[in-house]
Amino acid sequence: MSTVLITGATSGFGKAMAYKFASEGYDLIITGRRADRLETIKKDIRSQHDVHVLSLHFDVRDQEAVKTAIRSIPNESRKEIKILINNAGLAVGRDTIDNGNTDDWDRMIDTNVKGLLYVSKEVIPILKENGEGHIINIASTAGKETYLSGNVYCASKHAVDSLSKAMRIDLLPYGIKVTNIAPGLAETEFSVVRFKGDQEKADAVYQGFAPLTGEDVAEVAFYAASTPKHVCLNDIVITCTSQANSFYLHK
Repeated sequence: MSTVLITGATSGFGKAMAYKFASEGYDLIITGRRADRLETIKKDIRSQHDVHVLSLHFDVRDQEAVKTAIRSIPNESRKEIKILINNAGLAVGRDTIDNGNTDDWDRMIDTNVKGLLYVSKEVIPILKENGEGHIINIASTAGKETYLSGNVYCASKHAVDSLSKAMRIDLLPYGIKVTNIAPGLAETEFSVVRFKGDQEKADAVYQGFAPLTGEDVAEVAFYAASTPKHVCLNDIVITCTSQANSFYLHK
């Protein structure tokens, strides 16, 4: 069975996608910054499904750590990697550009853009060696429209959107698919991280409507990965029924 490599698999979309692909018989390589969570998820998935799970503990912002981890994958597992899901990402802070915290800016750009590039640079040669592959980049509706006080986060997700297009062009000769998935409001740890642990503010974001869940996005990612070899879903925007885009939400 093919192997899917998922970054940021310790929570949210990444965790949900790990469980979804495992339930469909895929072997997994899961990565994340929190080693204890990785091991817990690894053991839990293996107890539920007859699949192989390899966990790699690293921060996508650290290029050398990315290189070391990806190059440590055993050759028998490398040969089976068919799907890369660039999921690791975050929003930090909700300030106007003139009041922005540069540490927050660096964290978002280093994770959402540079981290995606570091991982892709290491995994793309593996996909090329294997003669096929599919890259799924988890972007955001924030990469489609820019909203008040979203500035750098929106810019980072616009970059993901653009990089997905660029990858699709550059990798065309190798038959490697590239899918950009742009979720809207989803109740995960996203808002807790954005508001730096303020649970009350995070909970308020989702009051009055039914947001997306990690499992919703996992279903879409799996569907995109399940199309015939000659079919590529290039760009998927997914929102809950109450959300039209980044600006319009009915509560």
